[in-house]
Amino acid sequence: MNTTNRPLVLASVMLAMFVGAVEATIVATAMPSIAADLGGFSKYSWVFSAYLLMTTVTVLIYGKLSDIFGRKPIFTFGILLFLFGSLMCGLASSMDQLIIYRLIQGMGAGAVLPIATTIVGDIYSAEERAKIQGYLASVWGISAVSGPAIGGILVATVGWEYVFWVNIPLGILALAGVVLFLKEPKRNGRATIDYAGALLLTVGLVSLLYLMVEGGVGFEWLSLSAALLLTIALLSFALFVFVERKAKDPIMPFDIWKNRTILYANLVSLATGIILISVSSYLPTYVTGVMEQPAAIAGFTLTAMSIGWPIAATVSGRLLIRFGYFRTSLAGGLFLVIGALLFVVMRPEYGPWWAALSSFVIGIGMGLTSTAFIVSIQSAVNYDKRGVATASNMFMRNLGSTIGVALLGTVLNTSLLNYFSKSDEDYNLNSINSLLTVDSRADMPADTLQYLQQGLSLALQNVYALMAVFAVISLILIFGLPRDKGVRKNVE
Repeated sequence: MNTTNRPLVLASVMLAMFVGAVEATIVATAMPSIAADLGGFSKYSWVFSAYLLMTTVTVLIYGKLSDIFGRKPIFTFGILLFLFGSLMCGLASSMDQLIIYRLIQGMGAGAVLPIATTIVGDIYSAEERAKIQGYLASVWGISAVSGPAIGGILVATVGWEYVFWVNIPLGILALAGVVLFLKEPKRNGRATIDYAGALLLTVGLVSLLYLMVEGGVGFEWLSLSAALLLTIALLSFALFVFVERKAKDPIMPFDIWKNRTILYANLVSLATGIILISVSSYLPTYVTGVMEQPAAIAGFTLTAMSIGWPIAATVSGRLLIRFGYFRTSLAGGLFLVIGALLFVVMRPEYGPWWAALSSFVIGIGMGLTSTAFIVSIQSAVNYDKRGVATASNMFMRNLGSTIGVALLGTVLNTSLLNYFSKSDEDYNLNSINSLLTVDSRADMPADTLQYLQQGLSLALQNVYALMAVFAVISLILIFGLPRDKGVRKNVE
């Protein structure tokens, strides 16, 4: 068989994306059981951060390697590494071991998601791509909705280890489909690998992301550790730019950033990454701590975003064909602004339905913009640069989310500390923990409960106000995209 079996490859790609995407939500459900079994609660957040860190660091490198060696070998390497990490995560006997294995798992995931998306860009035309990307986006919604349920069932029946091991048979199926049914063009000549660029990029990103995750938590922002990490990051990035400009085959071709479509789509994705993390990280806290709703209701409000996203992504494919990238992206940017403003004006008495509506509108904005960006970026470059161009967009959104974790966390903590400084009582950030369970709220004096809820509400309003600023910035940046007529007209 000399031609690609597109339906089977698409099914395999969607399965691979599901395995990678579901990992975040399914692990979140199991974490209380994992922490109770392994101990090390102080390292709780690093189980998530380790995965995000390595995914962000490696995504650009894998994208470039797929342009050099082809999608199939790099995808195979990535998914095998991911599956090995999943196997070892289930065998971990301490929190430190689990974090190390999550780093390995994240290294593999850095290849799976962008290359799966790139494969679709290779085997479908621009017009077909606009429709197919909607299917791929729906994977994120399905994983977000099903992940917690699957995780809960596995933890309750067979144990938390199977939260990781369930990836293995699914990953093997996805790998088999791509290996057997994807036929790639033959490679002529031997490309050089930019080892120096890859090393400098890795060192710079690890230093920066470690600073962002641990700053204000593991060490003070104004400390020797923070200064050292920032210096290493800046020096590594400066050397990276110098090396890349002279490299024969750079890991990050700077000429792709000269393309207006790629430049502005990636800048908007950086801003939407911050918006995304502000909703997913802080909405459950607001609904639980301020609105006094149970965890299930808090989860529902967040799931609303995951429902709006795939619906909008599917519609986005149709809009791209008729109206083009710019108008579709502009519509998405407007929904992001509207959703952010709904969060800004949200009050506790509005109830969880308002929170869910706000989340849903943000999901529509994310679905419209993300699909438009991927399709437009893949159409802006040829096959030899499609891998790194696609990866650059995912990298920028991941980077935005990581920056958002640090930036919004600082806003929240600073707002709370300023609020507490005006009180005669000895409150601190840990005082907020008592708002997050029904039992602790029941044991709290009414005036203390009201005071803490008001402080948390005001602090989160500041977080959402900053989110709204980034939503407006993303809308303004969309106007930098080139005007086009519809995808069908472009390909004809």
